[in-house]
Amino acid sequence: MSLLIGWLIWLFLDGILARTQLDPSVLEDSKLDTFELIQKYNYPAEKHNVDTDDGYIITIHRIPMLGAIPVLLMHGLFDASTTWVMQGPTKGLGYLLHDRGYDVWMGNIRGNTYGRKHKFLKQHQPEFWDYSFHEIGIFDIPNTIDYVLNNTGYSQLQYIGHSQGTTSFFVMGSERPDYMSKIISMHAMAPVAFFEHTKSPVIKFLGEAQTSSIIMNKFFGTHEFLPRSELTNTFSKFICASDLTQPICSNMIFLTTGFNSDQLNLTMLPVFIAHAPAGASTKQVMHFGQVRALGGLRKFDYGLVQNLQRYKTVTPPEYNLRNVRAKVSLYYGQNDWLAQPEDVKLLLNKLPNVIYDYLSDYQKFNHLDFVWGIDSWDLIWERIFNNMQVHDLSIRYGSWNK
Repeated sequence: MSLLIGWLIWLFLDGILARTQLDPSVLEDSKLDTFELIQKYNYPAEKHNVDTDDGYIITIHRIPMLGAIPVLLMHGLFDASTTWVMQGPTKGLGYLLHDRGYDVWMGNIRGNTYGRKHKFLKQHQPEFWDYSFHEIGIFDIPNTIDYVLNNTGYSQLQYIGHSQGTTSFFVMGSERPDYMSKIISMHAMAPVAFFEHTKSPVIKFLGEAQTSSIIMNKFFGTHEFLPRSELTNTFSKFICASDLTQPICSNMIFLTTGFNSDQLNLTMLPVFIAHAPAGASTKQVMHFGQVRALGGLRKFDYGLVQNLQRYKTVTPPEYNLRNVRAKVSLYYGQNDWLAQPEDVKLLLNKLPNVIYDYLSDYQKFNHLDFVWGIDSWDLIWERIFNNMQVHDLSIRYGSWNK
């Protein structure tokens, strides 16, 4: 019976492939990593290894412009530095910022495609995957910031984060507030700190704390969440490459982030799927579920006994968002199922130094449009660039924002 099912699947995929005429350049880009993509499009490319204080070795990428103000781009959950360049020079934020005079650094985090090394631990060990966005916020991002500043001679940088790239920044601000003096301005795209009004069925399921935790621990344990294999990679590429099945692929993505086919370049779907999901821990995903279950941004919930041991309280403490004293600009969409406007407003009221608050007037703008949208520059990124330019004056004239 299994052989028959396998044969039918093979026939199905073979039929899809026969109808698929992939652009050779798109096919090539789906096989290139971040460094190779930058090189392909004739931009200067560098890769650097950042050692975290707890032993992880993370490769980050740079489109250098010596002497220019550094900007650090931090991706979201299941993503990687590739997200900023995989759409090519006319659509990738990394290229566009470099063209406008920035020294562009693109961060990665433990556990993703470029963060799978550790000084002592191996990937197959549960201890390697025993982290959430908490550790990313107190180790990965601060250590990356220090590395960038040490290598550029600047004492501050611009920061652009998407989704988890904002969550972990808020954790850093709460737990390591001294790093706020190293930020010229922080630009939060689709910021995530509350899920009270989320429309995502995935987050709602994860928010059912008891049920989802039991299921996830049973099926995934303390390990990588849904690790990729050659079979799943091949299946994803086939499904996302054909005109016949691309609606299935895109709808699976939209089910979590919000539906907006107008801003998704279907031609690029094979590239998107080749590079994402880029890897995450089960604990990382569970912690986002707890944001929903606990009603806000709190430390990881280990259960009553361990909470008492670790935190001296029954429930995990809230992150102190009042410590996030850097200048923060918020950018969010009406159709973002993960970062609903009402939840961003809750965040806005917690942060002490929000200097710009922008809800996109394009009603369909969703969670992934911030990084993959066809018109992202016109709708969001140009505003970020203009705001960065204003705050760069403090660097150019030597007036540091403490």
